[in-house]
Amino acid sequence: MEKPPAERHMISSWEQRNNCTLPEDLKNFYLVTNGFHMTWSVKLDDHSIPLGNMAINSISKLTQLNQTSMYSLPNAPTLADLEDDTQEDSENQPEKPHFDSRSVIFELDPCNGNGKVCLVYKKGKPALAKDSEIWFLDRALYWHFLTDTFTAYYRLLLTHLGLPQWQYAFTSYGISPQAKQWFNMYKPITYNTSLLTEETDSFVNKLDPSKVFRSKNKMLIPKKKGPVPSAGSQKGPSGPPSAPSTPKSTSGSGNPVRK
Repeated sequence: MEKPPAERHMISSWEQRNNCTLPEDLKNFYLVTNGFHMTWSVKLDDHSIPLGNMAINSISKLTQLNQTSMYSLPNAPTLADLEDDTQEDSENQPEKPHFDSRSVIFELDPCNGNGKVCLVYKKGKPALAKDSEIWFLDRALYWHFLTDTFTAYYRLLLTHLGLPQWQYAFTSYGISPQAKQWFNMYKPITYNTSLLTEETDSFVNKLDPSKVFRSKNKMLIPKKKGPVPSAGSQKGPSGPPSAPSTPKSTSGSGNPVRK
């Protein structure tokens, strides 16, 4: 879906209204296109099934995460009531955002209802661009760090093709079994990125040809054979050949008679 670029006065108006400075890369993005929305489908059995969805809110929809009461009743709970100061941050993760005034949060991508990708300013208002990060808020309202900059998040979005629930690949509990099937079909290496970083040999084929092609039957060793005797030879001691006998006739006187 093609979108026209945002005007500079729209960006300046947003910054003045929210008392926040947009990161330079996000500002340049809006000057090229005022938001982003791309979808793609899969054809199965002559039916088109919507699958990929990549979206970034326009400057007008880049609104602050609702911190007011979720209900119109007095003394109703708010997001700030969900704060748990006793929860310790992970050593490998930066400090998590807060729903109260300590952080300023703007919705960057609604994620089709599977959560929210947010632009988070960690030090409250007035918010500076250098204090911004990209975080994912899941449906259970837990925070998961994605990237330091908008450019890095935009690359992640394109790399994962907007597959359903791809942001959950960066959580401790991962994507759903249904989404995992789509990942295995279209982005198997991307889904196993953590395995590549932890174990460099996880995708190395350790095939041993001597074991694969080894036969279970014992190999037959041919026996040595002596020289093959000729067809006319006979057993027993060999002697000089005998001369053929010629028939002789005798006369009555005993002298031989030639014929």
